[in-house]
Amino acid sequence: MSDQKQSSIAKLKRKEALIGILGLGYVGLPLMLRYNAIGYRVLGIDIDADKVEQLNAGQCDIEHIPNESIAAARASGFQATTDFRRASECDALILCVPTPLNKYREPDMSFVINTADSIKPYLRPGQVVSLESTTYPGTTEEELLPRVQEGGLVVGENIFLVYSPEREDPGNPNFETRTIPKVIGGHTPACLEVGIALYDQAIDQVVPVSSTKAAEMTKLLENIHRAVNIGLVNEMKIVADRMGIDIFEVVDAAATKPFGFTAYYPGPGLGGHCIPIDPFYLTWKAREYGLHTRFIELSGEVNRAMPEYVLNKLMDGLNDSGKALKGSRILVLGIAYKKNVDDMRESPSVEIMELIAAKGGIVAYSDPHVPVFPKMREHHFELGSEALTAENIARFDAVILATDHDKFNYELVKQHAKLIVDSRGKYRAPAPHIIKA
Repeated sequence: MSDQKQSSIAKLKRKEALIGILGLGYVGLPLMLRYNAIGYRVLGIDIDADKVEQLNAGQCDIEHIPNESIAAARASGFQATTDFRRASECDALILCVPTPLNKYREPDMSFVINTADSIKPYLRPGQVVSLESTTYPGTTEEELLPRVQEGGLVVGENIFLVYSPEREDPGNPNFETRTIPKVIGGHTPACLEVGIALYDQAIDQVVPVSSTKAAEMTKLLENIHRAVNIGLVNEMKIVADRMGIDIFEVVDAAATKPFGFTAYYPGPGLGGHCIPIDPFYLTWKAREYGLHTRFIELSGEVNRAMPEYVLNKLMDGLNDSGKALKGSRILVLGIAYKKNVDDMRESPSVEIMELIAAKGGIVAYSDPHVPVFPKMREHHFELGSEALTAENIARFDAVILATDHDKFNYELVKQHAKLIVDSRGKYRAPAPHIIKA
């Protein structure tokens, strides 16, 4: 065992290492809290000065991460900074930055590359660098490796490079950072050993794979599996609807089979930072090898068409009542991308709102997790969440159930809404004013 590898592993195991987390969002903050809770010193680095100031004041604007948890971490040594020079103090640097798609549905690697360039001058012997952002196979080798080695360090000998994809599921009460198994691949066997030492005290089960590429592909397969199956059931929904069959009843019945079937439910489209985005990382990279990922591209087409499908169901419902969408008041229930969270990333609800507005509809929303419509990269509405009272519901010409938060009073909505367009299968019993979408 090389001296450098041995000392890095020993420092991590003794919890004497300073853990640096770059990107303090939905992935970085739970990881910070976990390392802090088990006795490591943690330094958070982020380009957002307002976020850093807020965290240092013991506060956080992510709903499922309580202020008390941030305040407790601050009290026991956690610190946030915008100063990338402090990366030199860290023994581990874990990159948890966004990897969105650009308008051409190609990977936007700018956050990863800019972060790597920002820490590059401050890398030193003994550090382990781990990328957690979802990306295409080859990113760690092609983008991080040359930058890490640019100053003369040698990966696998005196600095260590791994890829270990995040698997956060915001708002899921059944899992937390500690209990979700952690896949990890190292650039060399020595890198993998140091990477395992970084994660195995914080995570119950670490799952090593043979390379960073295999780890990158693992994350993509997980999310492509979901995207393709959701695309399949969304397509089945359209066929079932045309045949007068309730797809939710069918999925529930199929789910009673104890083997060979996993239940996926249709919806108004895909949201979040993973499922609508990650499959296209592989599609993009596969072109380099002369390959076309037809399953992925087809499911992407089906899923991206869902907001339009919901809009058409809304227009059909209004038409049956002798109303046009133009000038009608439409309430969208739930604008987070999934139930019981405040996460708006890639939310199909927002696209539905834009489609309604483009057709001349007067759009409003109600979401107990999002009191004011936030500033987003590509979308903005000057709106606040509507109160769900009997009088307020009755003022709208139609209600679209887009995200099925548990906090909604569904019976109240059913009693007072003139028309309900249900894209989540919440209302299973047929009713004349409820349309399944």
